[in-house]
Amino acid sequence: MANEAMPSAGERRGPAEPLPASEAPFDAIGLARHLLRSVRSGALATIDAADGTPFASLVTIATDGDGTPLMLLSRLSAHTRNLDKDPRASLLFSVGGKGDPLAHPRLTVTGRAARSDAPRVRERFLARHPKAKLYADFPDFGFFTLAPSAGHLNGGFAKAATLTPQELLLDMAGAEAVMAGERGAVEHMNADHADALALYSASVGEAGTGWRLTGLDPEGLDLMAGERTARVPYPEPVRDMGSLRKTLVAMAAAARAGEAPQPEA
Repeated sequence: MANEAMPSAGERRGPAEPLPASEAPFDAIGLARHLLRSVRSGALATIDAADGTPFASLVTIATDGDGTPLMLLSRLSAHTRNLDKDPRASLLFSVGGKGDPLAHPRLTVTGRAARSDAPRVRERFLARHPKAKLYADFPDFGFFTLAPSAGHLNGGFAKAATLTPQELLLDMAGAEAVMAGERGAVEHMNADHADALALYSASVGEAGTGWRLTGLDPEGLDLMAGERTARVPYPEPVRDMGSLRKTLVAMAAAARAGEAPQPEA
């Protein structure tokens, strides 16, 4: 027995058990973050306050600058009463599509929900869900964040991975200027650069016009046209407004030329 080779970590792990994202043979972190940013509604699972039964409901979702999921919930809803009693919850992000629904990627984020009165949370949610402005200020509604404890990604057939909170969310250290300037940049792009927004969306396979920028962060742009969404990553992360401007100009030029933008040397 002493001379037998010890099994590897992969051999010790059960065949159906997902790999950590850092060991997955595909870009699990990139796919998970894409789902976080591009899905606008999903299933919220809470714990029934009366008897502990799992309770799932449909909610609309946005994200904070670092990717933290945001929700606008009514205290008259069962899921809100459940969260007030026990903040543990999970959100399912799924894009869906044609064919077998299980062939499409989906992400479950588990964590703890908390109410938030932060102006940024309200601003980012309503930018993603403008129709919610009709009822967002009703006294029975409130904004919630979901602080992730883990992510469980199924990227399609034979593509599964688990993610830590640090892998799900962006490290915002040093990016304070970008987030402080976000709203001004969003308003400027929507007012003066609709052509560039259409180029950005087309560069990730989402053609057409009518695209508006709903938010940006150190890794990319969040666009929306009607009910369609597009997540457009930068060639490399940005940490200040000067880098953001240069990156957006380069991305538009590359899209016009039909090329992929390149990171700066």
